[in-house]
Amino acid sequence: MAVTIDRHQGFGPFSRSQRCKLQSYGHLDPNVLELSQTGGTLSHSFELAFQADNIHRSFSTPCLPLTTLLGEDLTYHPPRIEIVRGSGAPVHALVVEVAIALASGVQPIPIPSGLGGAYSFRNQNGINIAVAKPVDEEPFALNNPKGLGGQMLGQPGLKKSIRIGETGMRELAAYVLDHGGLAAVPPTALVKFSHAAFSVNPNAAAAAASTVPSHMPKVASLQRFVGHSFDAGELGPSFFSVASVHNIGILDIRIMNLDRHAGNMLVMKHDRNNASYGGMVAELVPIDHGFCLPEWLDDPYFEWLHWPQASIPFSDYELEYISKLDPFKDAEVLRTDIPLLRESAIRVLIVCTILLKQAAAAGLCLAEIGQMMTRKFSGGQELPSEMENICLKVKGCIPRGSHSENCKERTEGGSKCEDGGISFGDLNQGEWEAFLEVFGELLRSVFEDKKCKSKSWNIMEVTEL
Repeated sequence: MAVTIDRHQGFGPFSRSQRCKLQSYGHLDPNVLELSQTGGTLSHSFELAFQADNIHRSFSTPCLPLTTLLGEDLTYHPPRIEIVRGSGAPVHALVVEVAIALASGVQPIPIPSGLGGAYSFRNQNGINIAVAKPVDEEPFALNNPKGLGGQMLGQPGLKKSIRIGETGMRELAAYVLDHGGLAAVPPTALVKFSHAAFSVNPNAAAAAASTVPSHMPKVASLQRFVGHSFDAGELGPSFFSVASVHNIGILDIRIMNLDRHAGNMLVMKHDRNNASYGGMVAELVPIDHGFCLPEWLDDPYFEWLHWPQASIPFSDYELEYISKLDPFKDAEVLRTDIPLLRESAIRVLIVCTILLKQAAAAGLCLAEIGQMMTRKFSGGQELPSEMENICLKVKGCIPRGSHSENCKERTEGGSKCEDGGISFGDLNQGEWEAFLEVFGELLRSVFEDKKCKSKSWNIMEVTEL
């Protein structure tokens, strides 16, 4: 879907330029002027002659666009919005609203907070409707407006496991993976649009002026603006519902969110008079998912990890939701809907979802699963997480390259990235399938051990009482 805005005619479906309206009648097809053998008339032949398909454009007559004849300024480039990736009625409605706002002359407003370029869009009534984040204005990207630019797209970004220019597609991935809207991720799309208010590095613009037009569209993530009273950091966890925390946590585990802080959980409902530790009334909406689905196992950050709600067991509804998750189906959806998302990141989704499903089935709570994924610090050093140690052990046991290799020969196996993270991108299809098989078996063993230890602790506590 694409929408173009014209300052004379409003907005409508985007289409190619109009064909030339000035056509010469000097090149008529002589065949249509012949009288029909079945009684045709000359007048009928002329009717055929002047049909559009029988008129050939003159090679000498100037062919000028109709807009030029109407006095249109050739240097004017109307704002355009085109959906690059994203679908569904909520996404289409969002794009149309932004198109209407631009057509009415509303300017996008730069958002001062954050490290990357972001812009809010308002409708004609001044109500916020959307937030756009151009991919070339991310932290470290060439056109970053916050003084953190200068690097090319595709290089390691603020999080080394996520490349510059690739956070926008991850924003979309989080929306696509939020099945049934459980976590309430706002409608999100990747769009291509142009507007003068976007940031352009003056040096880069000068260098590219001879080859790149100034109205060149930008690719950006576009997300529905969420009206809210507070963010989670302004209230504290005692106000939040258990279900809301669990729903966000389930998504964060699946996508290995590296940046779930209090500022990107918005508080939708709040009643200070009725709120208490036992009567939570606030619902949370998660935003800003650009730092999820890393290319290797990284150190996630879960703000909710030590909240009391995270230690409460999953509800029956949540357990059923988790049990129905299909990581391989999700992977195919991402490959189809977001083909530029790297396979190594998709494999991280699969591994994390398998961990979530087995852990929840074994009776672990959200906090326990999050702790398995989070790295520990000891003696001033960062140590691999329990999940990373499991994956490293599995990678060391699967045959690699030659089938003659075995587990004993690869006791130091497993591929680590520059920050110590475990990558799955180096595995061919056969090795990847072998990894998943061994990984599933090892997880079952790990969770059985956890159950036994939990029972032992319970027996000891009862004995002491």
